[in-house]
Amino acid sequence: QVQLVESGGGLGQPGGSLRLSCAASGSIFSIYAMGWARQAPGKQRELVARISSDDSTYYADSVKGRFTISRDNAKNTVYLQMNSLKPEDTAVYYCNAVTSSGTSWGQGTQVTVSS
Repeated sequence: QVQLVESGGGLGQPGGSLRLSCAASGSIFSIYAMGWARQAPGKQRELVARISSDDSTYYADSVKGRFTISRDNAKNTVYLQMNSLKPEDTAVYYCNAVTSSGTSWGQGTQVTVSS
């Protein structure tokens, strides 16, 4: 079992930046990919970014060139650096960890982009 705790959400301005953090604990040896998904009101949850154990990354087209996913293995933490924020980035952001036994999710952190 993997436990995930997100932090770093809040209010950002259009064109501004925010950084999300996700700390993993528990059976971290079983993780082979971690990522961030988001869900806006009335919309389905969508995968935003993912980083695999071989450091390969995936980004949704809507965030390419603006968001960067990275990790610090020593701290068991994954980050999502969000630059050039847009109002449409407003959503609850969820960290997830993919393991051989399934996917674990964090509790979510609200990101609101507004002037």
